Amino acid sequence: MDRLILQKAASYCAYQERTQDEVKQRLKKWNVWGDEADEIIAELISMNYLSEERFAKTYAGGKFRVKNWGRMKIRQELNRRGLSTYSIEKGMSEIGDEDYVSGLRELLSKKRNLLSKTEADPFKLKQKLARFALGKGYESELVWKELGEL
Repeated sequence: MDRLILQKAASYCAYQERTQDEVKQRLKKWNVWGDEADEIIAELISMNYLSEERFAKTYAGGKFRVKNWGRMKIRQELNRRGLSTYSIEKGMSEIGDEDYVSGLRELLSKKRNLLSKTEADPFKLKQKLARFALGKGYESELVWKELGEL
């Protein structure tokens, strides 16, 4: 195993949390293939530079707090990135139920304030709010329940 490549890969992982697939793609760019790439990834995991569970937790928590994404969208993105079901569940546990509902309420009220200036029809306003929240990845039952309470 090339120590220089391992050092580059370690600094790549130290910069921000990565998935094994992202590291594998980067190693391919550096012309490292097959068993050597797997060996480097195993070494990064043992040195604690690479942890899919830690990636899932920071990703899910960050997307929820910063971008106001819902659980469905976060789960779909973690799935797309090739994480295990166990890691995804660990990541999703970062989002508390009370925080989740209050985040949706806050998102809907901000959007309602913006849309109420241009949309007079309450039915269309509700439709737009629902479409917006569903696009953010919130569950439809929860969205409609919250819209009923607004």
